[in-house]
Amino acid sequence: MALDLEEQEQVAELKAWWQQHGSLITAAVVAACLAFAGWSGWRWYERSQAAQAGALYETLARAMQAGDAKALRDAGGALLENYPRTLYASMGALSAARFYFDRNDPKNARAQLVWVIEHAASDDFRDLARLRLAAVLLDEKAYDEALKLLDAQHGAAYDAQYAAARGDVLVAKNQAAEARSAYKLALEKAGAGSPAFRESVRMRLEALGG
Repeated sequence: MALDLEEQEQVAELKAWWQQHGSLITAAVVAACLAFAGWSGWRWYERSQAAQAGALYETLARAMQAGDAKALRDAGGALLENYPRTLYASMGALSAARFYFDRNDPKNARAQLVWVIEHAASDDFRDLARLRLAAVLLDEKAYDEALKLLDAQHGAAYDAQYAAARGDVLVAKNQAAEARSAYKLALEKAGAGSPAFRESVRMRLEALGG
């Protein structure tokens, strides 16, 4: 069917417009397709990394249960080296630190906790690592270093635990008055929750004469 004059003019305008803008549109479509492919590829890569890191963490957890120091060291090392950005890496380092501390190996425990503080993607993991490192330092009688660590900025959810840990260090330094203040702050920050934690702090406070 022959086109009438108006339709012919519209087709001519469309052709002219496409000649002027077609290359730009094609480039934009190609760029969008490439961006989508890249995003999909990155999502696949992240899922793959998480799956592999999760498998290593399970190996580490089994090694902990079995008391196999070599298997734990191998799995933990591979986890931190190859998948440092995953949550599994921080979880593995915290678990390994506990394993080493329970076996009177503060040097390796400290190394794992320092790694979490310096590399963890989550503030919660860093806050928890500082608490545990302070306990290691307290055990090593590095009181001032522990107090400095506990003075670091941390999430409000950890205020009670940090105050209680500070009280423990101050008791070890024979600073009873300061320790009592720290324990009272811990009870205040704990609120009505965590009955076991509150009772533990209360007992420590009473041991200092309230």
